[in-house]
Amino acid sequence: MRQIVHVLAVVSCCILLAAPGPAVADKAGIRRNVDDMVAAINSGKAATDFAAGAYTPYVFIMEPSGRLLVHPYLAGEYLQEKAAPVYAALHKATLDGTWVTYYWKGAEKETYVRKTRTGLTIGSGQ
Repeated sequence: MRQIVHVLAVVSCCILLAAPGPAVADKAGIRRNVDDMVAAINSGKAATDFAAGAYTPYVFIMEPSGRLLVHPYLAGEYLQEKAAPVYAALHKATLDGTWVTYYWKGAEKETYVRKTRTGLTIGSGQ
């Protein structure tokens, strides 16, 4: 009986070690969230009607001036003052959308960004 318990314990540990870590949002899902938000804003929905935390990963909406309208903890702040490297990367946003890569706090980040017709930048990433 002890051998069976031991074998089950070893097998359980192996399964846990082989399991993937926490799920990371897929690029298609990120892009879909941003594209849907751009379409909604281009159709007249107010940017401030969106909640950053309603999406995984979170979304943000930035004015051309760099002021964040929607962000989990920086709403109302100017991104260029809080995170200049991120701000510089996000300026590569296009009407069709693009992925940008930058380093923040020692880690490489990828963010999908897209502009609305009114010049807002909407993005989300991993």
